[in-house]
Amino acid sequence: MTTKVVKGTLWTLAGLSVPIFFSLFATPIVTRLLGAESYGLFILVLLIPTYFNFADFGMNIASTKFGAGAYGEGSPEKEARVVRTAALIALIASLPFAIGIIAFSAPIVRIFNVPDHLFAEAAFALKLAAVGFVINCLATVFNTPELSRLRMDLNIMVTSGVRLLGVIATPIVIYLGGGVTGAVAVALSVSIITLAGHIIVSARLLPQLIGTTIDRDSVRPMLRFGSSLVIAGIAGVLLAQLEKVVLTRATSVETLAYYSVAATFAAMLTLFSASIVQSLMPAFSQLQGESNRPALNALYSRGIRSTLIWLVPAVVFMIFVGRPFFTYWFSADFGRESTFPFYITVAGLFFNVLAYFPYSAIMASGRSDIFAKIYWIELVPHIALVWVLAHWYGAAGAAAAWSIRVTLDAAILFWLAHRFGVRFDRGRILAFAAAALFMASPVVALAVWGHHPLVIASAVLAAVIYVFAVWRTVLKEEEIVWLKATVNRYRGQWTAHREEPVKEG
Repeated sequence: MTTKVVKGTLWTLAGLSVPIFFSLFATPIVTRLLGAESYGLFILVLLIPTYFNFADFGMNIASTKFGAGAYGEGSPEKEARVVRTAALIALIASLPFAIGIIAFSAPIVRIFNVPDHLFAEAAFALKLAAVGFVINCLATVFNTPELSRLRMDLNIMVTSGVRLLGVIATPIVIYLGGGVTGAVAVALSVSIITLAGHIIVSARLLPQLIGTTIDRDSVRPMLRFGSSLVIAGIAGVLLAQLEKVVLTRATSVETLAYYSVAATFAAMLTLFSASIVQSLMPAFSQLQGESNRPALNALYSRGIRSTLIWLVPAVVFMIFVGRPFFTYWFSADFGRESTFPFYITVAGLFFNVLAYFPYSAIMASGRSDIFAKIYWIELVPHIALVWVLAHWYGAAGAAAAWSIRVTLDAAILFWLAHRFGVRFDRGRILAFAAAALFMASPVVALAVWGHHPLVIASAVLAAVIYVFAVWRTVLKEEEIVWLKATVNRYRGQWTAHREEPVKEG
């Protein structure tokens, strides 16, 4: 199971990284073509429908949990009915919200302090985004057969392949005069093609998927599971996105652009954890029950340990490249306005990345109600904190409010997972803490002397020593054996492939 999860994670990571790599080139072009104000509007239009992510009634997660369970039982007919049932529930639940956004697009845009000369374009673009919202809800259900089989390669080829085309097409459409409306139309096209791709691929994996019947026995459990996700999702959307709304109201869409660029670049830290979660959810769902508890705990501990190992140097690297990246890749204005919010967001993301593991374990156990309770308890204090910090400190204050909240979330989720019997093996944690402190020490030198060549050299030296210390004192013997065996296996496959004689036609 560990091997399957790692393989699926690497596929997902590669698939997420490629579009982001191209985005690093495309986004500065888009910001220059649109300008900071129109780019902020583009972000806002795509952001508004995400406030209703709960409108699929939690079927994106429910379909994975129940579909993976049916697949583990060896029942393809039931798995197909589960997917169709989840898709029907998601469609019925999300349509009213999309219709409401379309009908009230003008008043919604007015709420967000959009300038008058961009008002009409924003209202029409929001209608397109609402249609894409429904299609995205269905796409995250119809990829269930791919996730249940841990075929992340197929899932990523569809999702990231189409997304990459969208990344490339967006600046072209804007350059040809499409503006914000054209950019949103590209996003809608990406959603439609992605849904079609998932249906085709999933039907190849699960031929029984093409049908009209639903699983009546699963309706009630799925609705019960989804209802908790809806309750949690309403609060979760506010918790995750509230600072952007408050920031726009308190300052301007231009400030939102500076904050969004900082948050987007910082979110690259979540790539690995977001990738592993897609594999962990079906894996944890198949390891429920006391007899499978040791295997679940081993997988849980390995995931957290491996994440900690790469996360520390990744955070140090991002801190070092933050200001030069924003200054030279975007503009001096972004370098000045986005750097400090970026640092604050990275600090919160360190804990947020680790929280993916207890989140997946709790969700796979079926306790979706836990998140509803946590998020609603946090909501009122978070609203007050965002309002105060965003008004006083602008983008940096919004970043601080978000980071404080996700750090608290991580602590609560780890505690709850431990209460549910999902345990993290803390062996050799002190050795890792010592290596991590040494790896992070060049950050202090950066704060004092800036990007001096000696400071950069000290960071490189610290990274080399960190890798050596992790290999010698942190990794367990069985993990080293597994790593060597995995590398040797893939090396052997690669060598055999290269030495295979070419057949003459």
